[in-house]
Amino acid sequence: MAVVNEIKCARCDRKYSGVRSRCPYCGARRIGRGKYSEDSDNARGKMLISVLIMAVFTVGAAILLFSTPGDVSAQDPVETPGLSSPDDDVHALPPIVEPTPDPTPDPTPVIKLTVTSLTITYEGRKLDNEITVRRNEKVGLRVQVEPPEILEVNNLDIEWSTSNEDQFIINPVLINGYYYGVDVTGVSSDRNTTATLTVTVGDPDNGGMSETLRIRGGAER
Repeated sequence: MAVVNEIKCARCDRKYSGVRSRCPYCGARRIGRGKYSEDSDNARGKMLISVLIMAVFTVGAAILLFSTPGDVSAQDPVETPGLSSPDDDVHALPPIVEPTPDPTPDPTPVIKLTVTSLTITYEGRKLDNEITVRRNEKVGLRVQVEPPEILEVNNLDIEWSTSNEDQFIINPVLINGYYYGVDVTGVSSDRNTTATLTVTVGDPDNGGMSETLRIRGGAER
């Protein structure tokens, strides 16, 4: 049975849809419910049902249209696992700060001093180039080093030597940890013979220095 009943035109006796108000064939206006209409009492209810069914189909089609996924770029961004949001950063552990290594100190420069002068003295007086030491006489001599701190800074020693032990012999004297002094004892009684006393601080070819003193012999008093 059709959803919409047909009615028969009162003029040409042709049937047409009950939703029309005129006959599509002869143009006659529809009068009342029409001639020979089937179930004319239910025509209005069936028409309402058909309208409701069409509305349901229309709404369903609209829902399908708007719920279909569109462009991928228009979709909501998907959170990538492992990437934290600003809220997560608030509760995140503080970053690990590597300790800054202490800078390596520069090596202490080695101070290299140079001996500027050596002076052999007797009883605090500077001696000339020669001194007489009689046979069996004992004379105490000293040396002054400039600069005085060079012995400690450069770790130097003071060395005494004689060129001829038949003329005189020496006995170095330790003063304040260094051989600043020497005792000279005469051996020769011949005034015409001499020998040299030498005092050396460090290496004369490398910042050190040597000084000599000629010692003449003599007879005992």
